[in-house]
Amino acid sequence: MPRDRDGSFDSGVLPKRKTSLGEGLDNKILALYGLGMSYSDIRAHLAEMYGLSVSEAALTAITDKVVDELTQWQGRVLQPVYPFVWLDAIHYKVRYEGRVITRALYTVLALGLDGHKELLGLYVSEHEGARFWLGVLSDLQSRGVTDIFVASIDGLKGFPEAIVSVFPHTRVQLCLVHQMRNSLRFVPDKDRKPLSRDLKQVYKASSRELAQAAFQSFETNWGGKYPMIVKSWKANWDQLMEMFEYPEEIRRMIYTTNPVEGVHRQLRKTTKTKGAFVSDQALLKIIYLTYKRISSKWNAVPRNWGLVLQQLYLLFPDRLPPINQ
Repeated sequence: MPRDRDGSFDSGVLPKRKTSLGEGLDNKILALYGLGMSYSDIRAHLAEMYGLSVSEAALTAITDKVVDELTQWQGRVLQPVYPFVWLDAIHYKVRYEGRVITRALYTVLALGLDGHKELLGLYVSEHEGARFWLGVLSDLQSRGVTDIFVASIDGLKGFPEAIVSVFPHTRVQLCLVHQMRNSLRFVPDKDRKPLSRDLKQVYKASSRELAQAAFQSFETNWGGKYPMIVKSWKANWDQLMEMFEYPEEIRRMIYTTNPVEGVHRQLRKTTKTKGAFVSDQALLKIIYLTYKRISSKWNAVPRNWGLVLQQLYLLFPDRLPPINQ
């Protein structure tokens, strides 16, 4: 311990009158692990900074301390009402029985009545499917969620039906960015710009009627050459156009799953150096620590949130708690 004249120095790593490194170092190790550092990198860092030799088994035991906290977080009681929820999955490689398999990490991001974002849960499955999403939604219900106004999702088959089976009053908005991306997948470069420009006229229209007119024009111009695009839009039309049931301020919040994909981008910054995780638990540990770090900055509420909340009370008067509560 460095000496000073009045004895006021207090180390954050090694507290006074302690002969061994304890909780302070554990927290630093968890912070390094949450930044995506491997055990070997953490060992090298500790050796360089503190002259400590720590085994990988000891590091594993330290990072395993977060498992109990993660379990409690996964089972915590949730708010009964969430106006907007974005649901999506991200895929990782995990070692299983001597081989590497792809695992889907299901992410549920919500916006509460206070205007703050919250990750409701993290779930791991072998692959993304509507059946597993049904289990995810049932878990949210068992933890206290009684109502979701609008759920923004991608075009996974059977997903809207799974949502409505658990939350029958929830309206489903299909992500227009995903729809655009799927529409342009098989379009050659020479047609990409003009076709994209005509499709944008559909979802950038100011009303459902104008969107319908723009789509009819698109079908006239491109339907003969790209019938599968027209078929896809027609099959999903009602859920793609759900946003036109709401004012402009709400439309901007629900028309895409970009909010949850933004969370995924931040998760990938941490996990991009990982070839494959040794287990599902190892994957969840680092994802949870990363979420704790990035969510500490989720302090701002959406622009004009007071106006949006007022619109919600006008649109869903019987599904929101009284204003005086």
